[in-house]
Amino acid sequence: MGGAALDVLLTDAAMGNPAQRIARQPGALVKTAARVGLRPDRVARRAASFTKDVAEITRGSSEIAPPRGDKRFADPAWQKNWLFRRVAQTYIAAGTHADGLIDDADLDWRADTMARFVTGNVHDLLSPTNFPWSNPAVLKETLDQGGANLVKGVRRAGRDIGARRLPAMVDTSRFEVGGNVAVTPGAVVLRTDVFELIQYAPTTARVRPVPLLMVPPTINKYYVLDLAPGRSMVEYLIAQGQQVFMISWRNPGAEQGHYDFDTYADAVVQAREAVAQICRQEQVHLAAACSGGIITSGLAGHLAATGKLDDSVASLTLLVCALDNARAGTASALAGRELAAAAVAESARKGYLDGKALANVFAWLRPNDLVWGYVINNYLMGKPPPAFDILYWNQDGVRLSAGLHRDFVHMALDNTMTKAGGMTVLGSPVDLRKVKLDAYVVAGLNDHIVPWENAYRGAKLFGGAPRFVLSTSGHIQALINPPTGWAGGGESRSNFRVSEELPDSEAEFVRDVPRTSGSWWGDHAKWLAARSGDLRPPRKTLGSTKHKPLAKAPGSYVHAA
Repeated sequence: MGGAALDVLLTDAAMGNPAQRIARQPGALVKTAARVGLRPDRVARRAASFTKDVAEITRGSSEIAPPRGDKRFADPAWQKNWLFRRVAQTYIAAGTHADGLIDDADLDWRADTMARFVTGNVHDLLSPTNFPWSNPAVLKETLDQGGANLVKGVRRAGRDIGARRLPAMVDTSRFEVGGNVAVTPGAVVLRTDVFELIQYAPTTARVRPVPLLMVPPTINKYYVLDLAPGRSMVEYLIAQGQQVFMISWRNPGAEQGHYDFDTYADAVVQAREAVAQICRQEQVHLAAACSGGIITSGLAGHLAATGKLDDSVASLTLLVCALDNARAGTASALAGRELAAAAVAESARKGYLDGKALANVFAWLRPNDLVWGYVINNYLMGKPPPAFDILYWNQDGVRLSAGLHRDFVHMALDNTMTKAGGMTVLGSPVDLRKVKLDAYVVAGLNDHIVPWENAYRGAKLFGGAPRFVLSTSGHIQALINPPTGWAGGGESRSNFRVSEELPDSEAEFVRDVPRTSGSWWGDHAKWLAARSGDLRPPRKTLGSTKHKPLAKAPGSYVHAA
């Protein structure tokens, strides 16, 4: 299943997950079925091919195997036991031919995406691994425990169903914000109604004079960028001599429903000015992730339009951020203006979009990993969910103000960032071609939220010559990508492609740009250092006379539920 642009996912979160949306729009599926029915010859050939595969599976001569990396079929019994091997092969063959049937139908992009979403979710649901009688690992666990695992699982399932929630992904009792996540030392040096500004303490004898301000997503808490020791981008950049600041957004409630795109863009302006004053520098690097990158790019367009960009921003780093929403995956295919208008009206009624609803939408974009895997672990195996810092951060969501939700949805529907003057930020028409900054743009090859192709096209919207990085990771792992051996970490299994010469098409980039082993963090640190001035001793205290420390990091806003 394809990825989905973040902004369009906001419609799902307000109106229900994509499966519920499809149930309200049966006409699209009827149209798809009709198109398939117009090609009976292809249907017949596909059925004959499936029958042939089943015959070979029955005889034991089939070479069908699970896709490499499919963890569902990792148990040796799926290969060694004759019955389980045939069950798995039949299941895989059915999915392959269902996809092939959609290929044969020659559907338009929207209908094709919807058809694959429906068949993919049904196929995932019917996986033999999801049932206790056809999962060898569950059968073994049931025999070993005398059925106690299923008793535990039924209790957990009952609690989750009663609370109307998905299976728990993480053992939240093992983590504490400010205790073992978000622990890089620093201080809050500015607090407004919209954000807190954190300044981190230097750890090196000398620092770069030009500071870095990090702008996190507005739909998650900031500490994805300061996750844990050895896995914190903040910690790593500080160790390279950068002076790092972080915005920590307030978790908005109904009374903050009026916060819109301009509210958050102005907040970045206020934070930038505070950073510049504290460090006594005119220019500040801006590094922004996901939805924070959309806001920061819009602000850069405003600064370019008002002639203030060169004097205030040293460079722009965008992390897993989609500025071009054309054909942005599954959610985009399922979206429409009427449903989007209803979603905006629903969030306006509440004053916000619930962060838990967003988390559910993200989960259904990767159901095998984020739904069915935990059904098996929690309910069938009877095991507690794992203790994993990324998953803890993922469930620690925040609300999205109704005003910002409205602006994001409208941006996505009209793809306004790609059009000169297509949107206005802080009173200025935005034309990203006038943003002639040095830019560093990172995308994840396996990103299920921001398709890397959209991030690639977004990088080419700027008037400068961006440095584009394509990591082999997904949406979050692209950010949490520490180098091998740094801070006691293990070996990095990732690699990346990087180039400042961007071919016309995404396919050419993948074909022509070689892979580099390891993490892109080191490349980014060198890129920043070259634009941050010569090393010098740091100031002895955090903050300044105007911006005195108010509290220790991670501050108070990050704790708000």
